[in-house]
Amino acid sequence: MTDIVYTLEGGTYLNITNKCPCNCAFCIRSKGEAVGDAKRLWFDREPTFEKIKKAFDEYDFTRVSSAVFCGYGEPTNALENLIKTAEYIKSVNPEIKLRVNTNGLSDLINGRPTAKEICSVIDIISVSLNETDSDKYDKITRNRFPKIAFDAMLKFTKDCVNEGNEVHMTVVDVIGDEEIEKARVICEGIGAKFIVRSFDRGR
Repeated sequence: MTDIVYTLEGGTYLNITNKCPCNCAFCIRSKGEAVGDAKRLWFDREPTFEKIKKAFDEYDFTRVSSAVFCGYGEPTNALENLIKTAEYIKSVNPEIKLRVNTNGLSDLINGRPTAKEICSVIDIISVSLNETDSDKYDKITRNRFPKIAFDAMLKFTKDCVNEGNEVHMTVVDVIGDEEIEKARVICEGIGAKFIVRSFDRGR
């Protein structure tokens, strides 16, 4: 059985899709069937909203102050379920803080600007910057939108900043110190908080 709600290092996560337009060279999905306390994060069939809602209802959220949409897929690839689930969680517990970990390609995935609707229900947007220019980004993410993905990701991130939400941009430490510093400059120019993630820790 595939886990929809799981925990990792004390955090609570929501795995709502396995679909993703990228096949990143460093993707944690390549390391195993699951992370944290999850047994399996691969779906045999993509979950419906009803199945996601049921998993949420069956999990004890009484002591959970925050939750993150991040599993073995890109959450905005299931945009409707992402929005509906976030709205439902907020209706049950308005105080819970919601974050989405995203590759920032939602506008390309969904064929329209999406920052406003995402930011209306998600408190923190964490975008994977990954690299510092389009060619390097395409090479490491192996995305299905070559040549346009990098700029689209930057625009989406800036749109989220303009909505007034808390916005993070992240890189994984495997890119090296020089690229990390270049990434920091890009992030600061957009107005987001810069975070370096550890590949070994899976976060």
